[in-house]
Amino acid sequence: MTATARSLPEAAEERPGYARRWWVLATMTVCLLVVIMGNTTLNVAIPTLQRELGATQGQLQWAIDAYILVFAGLLFSWGVIGDRIGRRKVLLIGLSIYTVASLLGAFSGSPAELIAWRAVMGIGGAAVQPATLAVITNVFPPGERGRAIGVWAGTAGLAVAGGPLASGAVLEHFWWGAIFLIAVPVAVLGIVGTLLVVPESRDPFPGRLDVPGVLLSIFALAGVVYGIIHGGSGAGWTSPGVLVPLLGGLVLLVLFLWLQRRSAHPALDVTLFRNPAFSAAAAALGLNFFALMGATFYLVYYLQGVRGYGPLASGAALIPVALGMALMAPQSSRLAERLGAKAVVGGGFLLIALSFAGFQLLDRTSPLWLLIVVLSVQGLGMGAVMAPTTESIMSVVPRHKAGAGAAVNNSVRQVGGALGVAILGSLLSSAYAAELGDAVDSLPPAARDEASSSIIATLGAVEQLRAGGDDEAAVAAGALTDRALDAFVSAMHLTAIGTASAALVAALVVFTWLPGRRPLDRSPSPEPSSGAARRP
Repeated sequence: MTATARSLPEAAEERPGYARRWWVLATMTVCLLVVIMGNTTLNVAIPTLQRELGATQGQLQWAIDAYILVFAGLLFSWGVIGDRIGRRKVLLIGLSIYTVASLLGAFSGSPAELIAWRAVMGIGGAAVQPATLAVITNVFPPGERGRAIGVWAGTAGLAVAGGPLASGAVLEHFWWGAIFLIAVPVAVLGIVGTLLVVPESRDPFPGRLDVPGVLLSIFALAGVVYGIIHGGSGAGWTSPGVLVPLLGGLVLLVLFLWLQRRSAHPALDVTLFRNPAFSAAAAALGLNFFALMGATFYLVYYLQGVRGYGPLASGAALIPVALGMALMAPQSSRLAERLGAKAVVGGGFLLIALSFAGFQLLDRTSPLWLLIVVLSVQGLGMGAVMAPTTESIMSVVPRHKAGAGAAVNNSVRQVGGALGVAILGSLLSSAYAAELGDAVDSLPPAARDEASSSIIATLGAVEQLRAGGDDEAAVAAGALTDRALDAFVSAMHLTAIGTASAALVAALVVFTWLPGRRPLDRSPSPEPSSGAARRP
């Protein structure tokens, strides 16, 4: 046997945990389920929270974005910490934080308290998700890594529907807080699996944690997204309450990137984006999750507000998206090896754009099969995007820096998702209020502003109007209901056009900059030389 023939197996066997790598992958998928389901479980419960917790539209968006923003802001630091002290340790720390925050968040007594515990969940989630990808990168050799990442990405697809379906089933029988208890046994299973099968790995020459950079990134993202949410809630895009945080956040973001380029120990290695495979893949991932999270936000309102589905039924309606992602993600890695990432990812975004164009066919009485077809196409497209882009990012990053690379990978996903909820949610809210117009004048003055913010708030105000008991109130309630349902469908159509446009922009980015087919690299991942890896 030649030295070349021996190189791959020998290099693979030298990796800690290689012999039990598929058990490691199974454990990492369980840990990933905790983080993804922790986010998606809240989507289907939004109308319930609005009714039972008295949350406003802006508070509901912050209940989602508080998790995503903290998550994205801390990914860099947790990635560096994992490279420094060990990814296995970071996994255990993150899962423990997430479990405690889920338990306490279940018993929140106000929207503000819920938002706070969601932020703490983001701290734990930020530790878990990049560590799972870093562990996979270290355990699997390059020849098997694409397949493993495909399974990892497919698990995220299952969690997209698994979270809403599980929370919908819980809401049928328990109070709203029980949705946060779903993650607890899954997290405990992840902790046990990590202790039993996951090997420890770390960077032999880690850098210092850039605390100022991390804090700067958090404030920058929070300012941008807060400005978008506040502007879309009706405050007016030119008002100081919108412009100050929005422009201030953009300035801080530019300052953050400028400082990272000059830092000896950056939270974000900006030089990675000089590689077309890395930067185009990161942009594609961000735009993919922009569409996914933003669309899920307004789809739940359509299912529960317009179609009248309960939480369980609306969660089940998202299954086609999850199945499409779960089926396509593992296959897309194989397709990318044959056809190239450019063709597979670009084709995926065209499918995504087609699915959101199909939203124009959905109205108040559309048949269920049409919804299933549209969401299935969406899931297949998103599944085609996730695994090849993730592999493109991780193939650029040396194995000893897998934590930092995974942090970039996951941060663009979460920032894209946060902006999707903020921008598309704001567009939906603004369009709905404009379409509804003066129809809310039949409501008491104190209820008009909130009723104009969402279909759920309008229907809640209608129920109060009907409670007046006289015939005139009943007629007014019926007219307002019809106007509200039509207004939401029209607003959803407009928002779906925006989502399809984002997918087309992503396709253009991919076809322009993402590298095409390349030979499969079966050589060991580059290791640091003693001189290159050390920092002064």
